[in-house]
Amino acid sequence: MKPGNQTKVVEFLLLGFSQDAQDQPVLFGLFLSMYLITVLGNLLIILAVTSDPHLYTPMYFFLSNLSLADIGFTSTTVPKMLMNLQTGTKSITFAGCITQMYFFMVFGGLDTFLLTVMAYDRFVAICHPLYYPTIMNPQLCGLLVLVSWAISFSYSLIQSLLILHLSFCTNAVIPHFYCELAQTLTLACSDTLINHILLYVVTSLLGFVPLSGILFSYVQIVSSITRIPSADGKYKAFSTCGSHLSVVSLFYGTGLGVYLSTGTSSFSREGMVASVMYTVVTPMLNPFIYSLRNRDIKTALRTLLSRMLHWAWSSQAVGRGLAVSE
Repeated sequence: MKPGNQTKVVEFLLLGFSQDAQDQPVLFGLFLSMYLITVLGNLLIILAVTSDPHLYTPMYFFLSNLSLADIGFTSTTVPKMLMNLQTGTKSITFAGCITQMYFFMVFGGLDTFLLTVMAYDRFVAICHPLYYPTIMNPQLCGLLVLVSWAISFSYSLIQSLLILHLSFCTNAVIPHFYCELAQTLTLACSDTLINHILLYVVTSLLGFVPLSGILFSYVQIVSSITRIPSADGKYKAFSTCGSHLSVVSLFYGTGLGVYLSTGTSSFSREGMVASVMYTVVTPMLNPFIYSLRNRDIKTALRTLLSRMLHWAWSSQAVGRGLAVSE
């Protein structure tokens, strides 16, 4: 773009899904429902893990962190979209856009690293069961999560600071429902070579290195499982990995669709649907995948819900007693 079109952009316009006013209530209801299910489902996973001492293991420690990252990942984009749908506005301030991109990259990167760490945990548990308590000690588990947070924060901060030095054109319209980094860079009038190099290099590394680690872990896991003589033993070993493998497939499958669709300056409706699958649907389905296929989580959730119902009933009974005494 020409340097003459440069200006200090105060806000961006997010086009979203539809320009038709009749579609706004339907979209608002749909995304509000998915957002509430996502937050509630992942919050229940966190509460179940933290309230049940039987789940104080590395696998569930990583799962609770993944649920926390999923809540943050969805909360980065959906509330702003809901507000725009409700008010009929499409604007987001420049500072709001940078903040949204920053936390989107933080939680997206964190999801990637946590899934890799969880694959390593399953690898050690199945391939080296005798050494599992020694290898996956609390110090290492805490360090792995801490490093995942640190890398995600660092990359996101560098990319955000680089964007702050760019000049944007007057036509600051983003054909998306959130401030997607690649789409935002296409609006810049100044040189974005460094931003694009960092974007594609880091995106490739964050995609290739963790995925390679996951694939390596599962190759070793499958190799170990095939050497188990009994069919029950094989099924039990596979069942401990089924939920994680389903989440990995969903996360990387939709993530690849988003990556391919945002590689060009034009953005199609199919690409936006892929983004919804990646940013909203996947975090929403994760609690169902882990709870439906995991007996320990289902037991912990039943216990948690029974406690909550008992507490609610007790509080209501106390309230009635106070009302009668008055």
